[in-house]
Amino acid sequence: MKKKRIIKVCLLAILMSINFSCNKEKATKLSYSKIDSKHPNLILTVPGVQKVKSNIGKLPILDTSIKTMKAEVDKEISKGIDVPIPRDFSGGYTHERHKRNFFMLQKAGLLYQILDKEKYGIYVRNMLMEYAKIYQTLPLHPQKRSYARGKLFWQCLNDSNWLVYVSQAYDNVYNFLKKEERQTLENKLFRPMADFLSKGNPQFFNRVHNHSTWGNAAVGMIALVMNDNELLNRALYGLKDDGISSNMKDNDGGFIKTKGQKTGFYANLDEPFSPDGYYTEGPYYQRYAMYPFLIFAQALQNKRPDIKIFEYKDGVLTKSVEALLNLTDKNGEFFTLNDAQKGMSYYSRELLTAVNIAYHFGGNNPQLLSIAKKQKKVTLDDAGLSVAIGIKKGKAKPFEKKSIELRDGANGKQGGLAVLRQSGMELVFKYTAQGLSHGHYDKLSFLLNENGKEVIQDYGMVRFVNIEQKGGGNYLKENKTWAKQTIGHNTITQNRKSHFNAKYDIGSKHHSERYLFNVSNPNLQAVSAKESNAYQNTEMHRTLAFINIENIEKPLLLDIFKVNSKNKNNYDLPYYYLGQLMQTNLKYNLPKKMESIGTKNGYQHLYKEANGRVSDDNLKFSWLSNDTFYTLTSDISKNDKVVLARIGANDPDFNLRRDPALILQKENKSKATFVSSIESHGNYSPVREIAVNAYSSIASLKVRLDNDKYTVVEIKTVTKKAYLFFLSNKNNSPKQTHQLNIGKVKYNWQGPFFFKSID
Repeated sequence: MKKKRIIKVCLLAILMSINFSCNKEKATKLSYSKIDSKHPNLILTVPGVQKVKSNIGKLPILDTSIKTMKAEVDKEISKGIDVPIPRDFSGGYTHERHKRNFFMLQKAGLLYQILDKEKYGIYVRNMLMEYAKIYQTLPLHPQKRSYARGKLFWQCLNDSNWLVYVSQAYDNVYNFLKKEERQTLENKLFRPMADFLSKGNPQFFNRVHNHSTWGNAAVGMIALVMNDNELLNRALYGLKDDGISSNMKDNDGGFIKTKGQKTGFYANLDEPFSPDGYYTEGPYYQRYAMYPFLIFAQALQNKRPDIKIFEYKDGVLTKSVEALLNLTDKNGEFFTLNDAQKGMSYYSRELLTAVNIAYHFGGNNPQLLSIAKKQKKVTLDDAGLSVAIGIKKGKAKPFEKKSIELRDGANGKQGGLAVLRQSGMELVFKYTAQGLSHGHYDKLSFLLNENGKEVIQDYGMVRFVNIEQKGGGNYLKENKTWAKQTIGHNTITQNRKSHFNAKYDIGSKHHSERYLFNVSNPNLQAVSAKESNAYQNTEMHRTLAFINIENIEKPLLLDIFKVNSKNKNNYDLPYYYLGQLMQTNLKYNLPKKMESIGTKNGYQHLYKEANGRVSDDNLKFSWLSNDTFYTLTSDISKNDKVVLARIGANDPDFNLRRDPALILQKENKSKATFVSSIESHGNYSPVREIAVNAYSSIASLKVRLDNDKYTVVEIKTVTKKAYLFFLSNKNNSPKQTHQLNIGKVKYNWQGPFFFKSID
C-alpha cells in the first residue's frame, strides 16, 4: 500500500510539473494547485512592491509618476465617493463618473501598496462596497443603442473596462480586506459581473474583436485574483455553448461570431494579429486593444509563468508594440487607417502601459526606453520599475522609424501595410484585409505626411469620442454614409459605387495582394499591390514610389494607378489634400449654387465647388499647407475631367469637416491609367512675408508606354533633365531581366521596376 501511495504521489507531481500548452487544441484545463496565493500577484507583485519602495528617491521618472498619481488620487478622495445610477451615453455625467471611478480605484490600489497608507485601502474598499450594494439590482443600461448593453455603462465594452482596472485594485487591497468583505465583493459584485459579461452576453464575449478582448481580459483577470479556475478557462477559450447558432451582426455591421469560430483570449491573439504584429483593425484600435492584451498577459505571466504567454505565437504581443510604434508619425500620432480619431498618439495611457510591459517582458529593447522618456511617466509596477532603472542607467536609444512593411492576416498572407519614409516624408499605403467591423472600403488607398503634418489625408472616423453633444460620443451615422465609403479615401471608385458595395460580409472575404515592396535603395523606394475583388471583372494595380531626383528639394512621390476591366466604366480618383489652392492650369466652371456630386455611396456628402478640363497634357495643381508648397502634376488625356470638391454636403448637423478634394475622372473606359506626382517644395514665412521656391520643379509628366506588361513614365524637370520610370506589370521577380525600346533607345534592367536618367 505504501509503495502504491508513493507511486500515486510521484505521478501527481509529474502531471503538475507539465507546462501548460498554449496550443488550444491540446490545452488542458488550468489548475491552481501550485499558485502562490500571496497578494498582490496580478500586475504588481510582492517582490515588486519592495523593489519599487527601495527605489523611491533614486529614480526621477518613478518619483514623478508617484507624485502625479498621488496628487490626482488625493484630490479625488477629498471629493468623496460617488456611485450614481447609470443613465448616460459616453460623455454624460454618470458614464464619466463610473469611468473615473475605475481609474481612481486602480491608482489608489497601487498607492496603498507603494506608500503603505491605509487611506487608499479604505477608499478602495468603501467604493467597492458601494458598487456591491447596487450591482445585482441594476437593470440593463437605459440607453439601448448597443448590441450588448452593459449595466454600469451603455455597452458591455465599458463594463469590461471597469472590471479590467478594478480587478487590479482588488488584488492590491486583497489582504487589507476582511474575509467577509472579500466574500461580499466576490458574491455580489465580481462573480455576477463576470457571468454577466460572458454567459449573459455571448454575442459580446464570444467573438474575435477588440470588444471581446476586453471582455476576455476582464473575466480572466478577476478570475486570477479570486483563483477561479472555471472563469479563467472561460476567458482563455470562450464559452463552449454560447447559444449562438448562426451568424449575427453588431451595430457596426460586423460579424459578432461565425459558426464554429474559435473564441476567447487565445482566439483574439491568433486571428487579428499577423506574424509581424500588425493588428487587422488598424493602429487606432490596436492602441485601444493593447491594454487588455498586455495587462492580462502580464497578469498571466506573473501568476501563471508556466503558460509562457509572452512566447505565444512567436512573441507576437511584444512584437506588436514595436509594430504599433512604427505606425506613428514624427509626433507620435497614429496614422488614421480605418475607424480612427486624429491626434491619438503613443502618449496615451494604453501605450504607456504597452511600452513598459514590452520592455520588461520582451527582451529589454533599449529603443523602447526613448519612447518612455518622451512619455515622462512609468507604470507603478515591476514593468515600470524596469523602465525607470533602464533610463537611469542611460540605456535608452532612439526609436528608429524606417520604411517598413507589415503583413496582415493570422498567417501573414492577407495583404499588408507599407510605410515609406524619406527626408521627413511618410507615405502609408494600405493593401490589407477588411479590418473587421472597424474596416473601411478603401483598397489600395494611401495617405501622405510631412514632418508630422498631413499632406494627403485619410479622413478617419466620424465620431467625437466622449463628447456628449455629438451623438453621446458614439459613432455618427455619417461614419457609414461617408467615412467608410470608398469615395472618402484616396483610391479609385468605379461607377460611383464603393468597393464590395460597402458590404461587410463580402469585403471580409477578400484582401489585396502584395506585388512588391523594395526599400533597399534609399533614393528609390517603391511599393505596389493589386486588388481584383473590389469590383467584379476589374483588376486595380497601384504603384507608389519615392524618388530622389537631382536638384529637386524633396523626394518626389510617383503614383501609377492602373485599372483593367472587362467592361467600360467611369472611374474617379480623389486626392484629399489639406491646405489652400495656390495655382492651377485647370479651366474650371463655378456652379451657380452648391450641390452635391451624387446621391449615395458617399457622393451625397461632397459639394461640387468647380469642375472643368485641362487643355494641356498635364494638370498642374499647387497648394499651400503648414507654410509648405505642394504641387500635383498629372498626365491628362483629352476627355479627362477634373472636379474640385469639398466635404460637407447633406450634413445638417455639421458632423463632417469641410475639407477639400481634387478628383480626377476618366469616363467610358475599360482600361485606364492614372499617373501623377506629388512634390513638396519651398516654404512661406508669415513673419518675413517671403515665399521661397514656391513653384514646382517638375516641367511635365508623360506616359511613354502603357500596356498589360509594362508602364513607362517620363519625368522632365524645369532644368531640362529627363528621367524614365519603368514598371513591369506582370512579373515581379527581382531576378527577372527586362528589355524595352523607348523611342530609338533600348533599355535593359533587372527586377520589377527601374529608374533611369535619359540625358
